[in-house]
This record gives sequence, structure tokens and C-alpha cells, in this order.
Amino acid sequence: MGTRYLLVLVLVLLVLGCEVRGAHVPQQDEAASPALLTQLQESLYSYWGTARSAAQELYEKTYLTTMDEKIRDLYTKSTAAVSTYAGIFSDQLLSMLKGDQ
Repeated sequence: MGTRYLLVLVLVLLVLGCEVRGAHVPQQDEAASPALLTQLQESLYSYWGTARSAAQELYEKTYLTTMDEKIRDLYTKSTAAVSTYAGIFSDQLLSMLKGDQ
């Protein structure tokens, strides 16, 4: 049953493709095509700018100073701990590599 639907779909697409290829389209000016491309590009840039400004406004609305301070404090404490433990690890590694002297 699925093969029939696939066959019908292929035939319909084939007929539509022949219709599109067979339809006579008058020659358009080459200048019209770049204008359309320019309009499309400007439209996309406009949508991108709108989305970007909406995201920026949302970020500014939800920005919490106290949360930012907490994140900075957490980052400072965690980097201090990591550097301390990295120093301890490197000392242990060097003492293992040197051996007892």
C-alpha cells in the first residue's frame, strides 16, 4: 500500500515538473532579479535586527545585579580553589617523578 502512494506521488511530481518546464515564462529584465534579491536581503536584515533588539530588551529586563555579583563571587572562589588544588597536584606529581632523594 505504501508503494502505491509513493508511485502516485512521484507521478504527480513528474507531471507538475513537466507543466512547470513547459509553461512559457516571458523573459524578465536582469535588473529586476537583483532588486528582488536586495529586497529579500533587506527584509532578512530587518527581521534579524528586530529579533536581536527583542532579545537585548529581554536580557536587560531580566538582568539581576545580585545574581551577577553571586556568579562573579562563585567564579572567583572556584578559580582560587582550582588553582590551589592544581598546585598541590603538580607538587605531588613532581615528588613522585623525582622519587626519594
